[in-house]
Amino acid sequence: MTGIRPVPDESAASPTTRSSENQTLSELLQRAGRGDEEAFADLYDAVASRLHGLVLRVVRDPAQAEEVTQEAMVEIWRQSARFDPTLGSPLSWLMTIAHRRAVDRVRSEQATADRTRRAAVTEVAFDEVVEEATARFEQQQVRRCLGNLTELQREAVDLAYYHGYSYREVAELLGAALPTVKTRMRDALIRLRDCLGVSFG
Repeated sequence: MTGIRPVPDESAASPTTRSSENQTLSELLQRAGRGDEEAFADLYDAVASRLHGLVLRVVRDPAQAEEVTQEAMVEIWRQSARFDPTLGSPLSWLMTIAHRRAVDRVRSEQATADRTRRAAVTEVAFDEVVEEATARFEQQQVRRCLGNLTELQREAVDLAYYHGYSYREVAELLGAALPTVKTRMRDALIRLRDCLGVSFG
C-alpha cells in the first residue's frame, strides 16, 4: 500500500521520535475511544499501511490481507476505549490486534482446507465448529455492512483501505475537496460502527 503516512519502525526511530509518536497515537486512541471519528480517521491514516504490511506477511494473500486489515481497523475502532497507555506502546497494541486477526484467518482457512481434503466425514469437536462459524459470521457481517454504504462512501473507503491512499490523495483522485472526502470517510466509519452494533460507554 502506498500513499499513507505510516508510523516509522519503532526499532529504527530515535528515543525522542518514538516518544513523540507514541504520545500522538495514544492521544488519537483515547479520543477515538470517546467517539471522536476525526481522531480515528487520523489514526487510520497513520497506521493502516503498517498494519496491512504485517497482515500480508502472515496471511500471504493480498485479497485476504485487505479484508483482514479492514476487519482489524474496525476492531480497533470498536476497542479503542479499552487502550491503556500504561500497559504498553500504542503501536504494539494496534499491531497485536492486527496480528491476532491475521492468525485467526490463517487458522480458519487451514481448518477449512484440512476438512476439504478428508475423504470421509470425521467427528469434529463442537467448539471448533462454533469457532469457525463465528469467524465466518464476522466476515459476512463486515461485508454486509460495507454493502450498506453509499457508492461514494464505498469508493472512498476502497481507495483508502485497499489502495493505501491518504485522504488528500483520495480527494485528488475523486476530484473532491479534502473536507468533503474526510466527511465521507467519517460518515462511512460511523455507518460501519452502527451496523456492527458498537456503542461507547
